[in-house]
Amino acid sequence: MFTGIVEELGEVTAVENLGDASRFRLRGPVVTEGAGHGDSIAVNGVCLTVVEHEGDEFTADVMAETLKRSSLGALTVGSRVNLERPTAVGARLGGHIVQGHVDGTGTVLEREPSEHWELVTLSLPAELSRYVVEKGSITVDGISLTVVEAGSDRFTVSLIPTTLALTTLGIKQPGDPVNLEVDIIAKYVERLLTGQGDTR
Repeated sequence: MFTGIVEELGEVTAVENLGDASRFRLRGPVVTEGAGHGDSIAVNGVCLTVVEHEGDEFTADVMAETLKRSSLGALTVGSRVNLERPTAVGARLGGHIVQGHVDGTGTVLEREPSEHWELVTLSLPAELSRYVVEKGSITVDGISLTVVEAGSDRFTVSLIPTTLALTTLGIKQPGDPVNLEVDIIAKYVERLLTGQGDTR
């Protein structure tokens, strides 16, 4: 489990096409400290498994399903990525509960800079809009954010200077894709209220 508090801005150093998958090599001195084979690291909000680790780089295999459902397929050598290690049991939950399981992708629609913060509007797939509420939590490229306004096909977030400086949202431009993960609690509540899966 993650919390959506990005630990560092990493970089893609190699991409290998494996046919039905891709192997990424990524640089991240912070998240690779103590990392080993089989560990999890969130890359732009996608939970990936460490295949190899050497120095400040690690490799991870990404299957076709993940490439199709997330924005990782658009990454190239030199792309900057948000990196986060799983939260430790007993640690502070700085953001919100994040699984690293992307629900869909959106795009940056508009950026409105202000003196001390920036308002960013992002598109929202119709099937996810019911889980996004004003002042609720959403994960954008692995970043835990608070929704300012929520519409049927878009939502806005306000970004403080720290988020702009230390994550990919500081450099994303209109038209760029982002990974979205909605609040897991909302999905469980919906399932309980609608009785889906009730076999009694």
